[in-house]
Amino acid sequence: MAGAGTAELLLGCTVALAASVQWLTGMGFALIAVPVLVLLLGPAQGVVLANCAAGVISVVGLAGGWRRVRPAAMVPLVVAAACTVPAGSWAAARLPEPVLLAGVGTLVALAVALVMAGARIPALTGTGGAVTAGAVGGFMNSAAGVGGPPYSLYALNAGWSVREFVPNAQFYGIAVNVFSVAVNGVPRLSGPAWAVTVTAMVAGALVGRALAPRARERAVRRLIYALALAGGFSVLVKGLLEMV
Repeated sequence: MAGAGTAELLLGCTVALAASVQWLTGMGFALIAVPVLVLLLGPAQGVVLANCAAGVISVVGLAGGWRRVRPAAMVPLVVAAACTVPAGSWAAARLPEPVLLAGVGTLVALAVALVMAGARIPALTGTGGAVTAGAVGGFMNSAAGVGGPPYSLYALNAGWSVREFVPNAQFYGIAVNVFSVAVNGVPRLSGPAWAVTVTAMVAGALVGRALAPRARERAVRRLIYALALAGGFSVLVKGLLEMV
């Protein structure tokens, strides 16, 4: 019982922290939450829980900024993601758990490293760049729960401001997570785990909303990157150890 209580406490703290960051920046939930959720619930359930939670938070966040969504850029992203989500789900369902753990950890760490480096990639510009980012993001989201970094790289190469980035990130998050949940299903959690998750999402959103006017964007992003790298490497190490 103590072990279950500890796991639920860690689940709640992780979801609350990730939800507050998602509210502040428009994305980041999966980068922070997926490594911990995968370790707590296993790769399959951890990924689908991240998909569900990130999608719900994006819906709430977009309510006040939907007028700033760029349809011309987002339609190719979303359509491309819809095409590759089934492939990511198919791959994840057929890989052994240690391999999937190592893959999730590697994807998280690599994605964060590219975003941190501010990678300028000519292929991620224009409509072709949107299609490429959406296709990669859709696959990563359904396979590993982290579909945001390709979108971030596309927005970076497009020179979008934070004001443009956040609502479009939320729109993209809604679409790609709806696709992923449609393919992968909803997580199978106990009643107490669902209660903890929902409560933590609400608490995290309230904290993020309260901090938003005072938070420094650079400091928040550094926090996201540090936590995501630590989590990604921990999942990678666990997968490698289980292989051995």
